[in-house]
Amino acid sequence: MTLRKTISMLVVCLSALSAGPALLAFPAAAVVDRIVATVNGHVILQSEWDEELGYESVLSGRPPSAFTDAERKAALDRLIDQELLAEQMTMSSFEPASEAEAAAKVSEARNQNEKAGGGSAWAAILTRFHLTEKDLVEHVRGQMDLVRLVDTRLRPAVQIDAHSVEAYYREQFVPQLQRAGSAEAALDEVSDKIRDLLTEQKVNELLVSWLHTLRSEGAVRVNEAEAGGQEIR
Repeated sequence: MTLRKTISMLVVCLSALSAGPALLAFPAAAVVDRIVATVNGHVILQSEWDEELGYESVLSGRPPSAFTDAERKAALDRLIDQELLAEQMTMSSFEPASEAEAAAKVSEARNQNEKAGGGSAWAAILTRFHLTEKDLVEHVRGQMDLVRLVDTRLRPAVQIDAHSVEAYYREQFVPQLQRAGSAEAALDEVSDKIRDLLTEQKVNELLVSWLHTLRSEGAVRVNEAEAGGQEIR
């Protein structure tokens, strides 16, 4: 899963919090925080890594205990990517997400949760995460800003021509419909959706390349003992 997909899932799929507290089962006992990585001098703590795993647990519908070592390291890798992108915000011009916009996303999650499990379930989830609703709003707001940063920096460079749309329609879209036994749709009916899909794919490719450049030009260090003995690249 790319960083961009992780960010988008967090913003769009917060209603998945209604899955219930069983998915968010982290040890309640307090632990001494540890440094797991540094990004250009900025420290990433074990508690931040655990929080990231908690959000991904909610979105994937899997308890944190089910994550493999490789999946845990991938979550840390994404935290590093997010820190690298956050540093770029001061050098980019985009409209930051407002507190009201983030609060609306959290409100959607709360409403979904209350429908699924009653009003007390939402409070139980926040308690298990050791969060307040204000904490959640600020977290979502930060993720929304990262999405806007990526769109501002990369999307204008993407141009999908008619030939690419037609090739995707002929080589992938129509065969997929045939395998599914679905009725074919005319090219002009789906061309906008295909163009959006190809644009998103290209933005993700550019994001991977941009992050590779930021890592190669920066100073990323991982505490291998705390991160499981493997280097994060």
